[in-house]
Amino acid sequence: MVAERPGLPASGTEEDSAIVRVLSYNIRSLRDDRAALARVIRACAPDLVLIQEAPRFFRWRKAAERLARSCGLVYVTGGGTTAGPMVLSSLRAQVERTEDILLPRTPGLHQRGFATAVVRIGGARLGVLSCHLSLAAQERYAQAGLLLERLARWDVPYAVAAGDLNDRPRGRSFRRLAGALTDAWAAKPWGGEYTSTPDDPHQRIDAVFTTDGIEVLGCGVPHGLPGVREADLRAASDHLPVLAALRVPAGA
Repeated sequence: MVAERPGLPASGTEEDSAIVRVLSYNIRSLRDDRAALARVIRACAPDLVLIQEAPRFFRWRKAAERLARSCGLVYVTGGGTTAGPMVLSSLRAQVERTEDILLPRTPGLHQRGFATAVVRIGGARLGVLSCHLSLAAQERYAQAGLLLERLARWDVPYAVAAGDLNDRPRGRSFRRLAGALTDAWAAKPWGGEYTSTPDDPHQRIDAVFTTDGIEVLGCGVPHGLPGVREADLRAASDHLPVLAALRVPAGA
């Protein structure tokens, strides 16, 4: 499904708010076309990139730094320290603090984690969390609860969580998050809905969520965005990215 594309607002700062562009992207450990990936990310002009399946093994820090440089961004946190989730940012973001979190692990299943940071963009102060939830339904549901607990404990007025949920909108874990947060695609659909797979988009398993008070100006897969080529979207990863433009009020 592709919604109308009136144009996604550019980043900017207003007297009482900041427009922040957030990109969520599962990059499959950089196993695909890295040049295409960098072109897609650059064309999306994000302030924050919440990545899943970042490099996390041998020399992963160097790989993360190379990716950030190729996209005109800087590394913030995550990667090998979070079993995959990572945060990159533009120079527009001032990083206050970061925390890498490893989640309780079910024996026999992959380790999962959260990459988190608190940033200031313009006059807005914002918590961000990148996640990649479990393939196992019970563990995934518990991880969704831990995500909500983390957001509730933050001493920030606003927060954004995004990632690969391994769940569809009707699934228990997706509904648990959407019941407590704003599902940005549902609030203001823009571009494409389905994120998997690039060659046959048929399911939405990647999403951006916001806390109360953040206005969603548009959210979706950036089909048709100037500079984003369909060939690059297919070549860059086995997921499609989700781009959201958010108006975040200024706050202490």
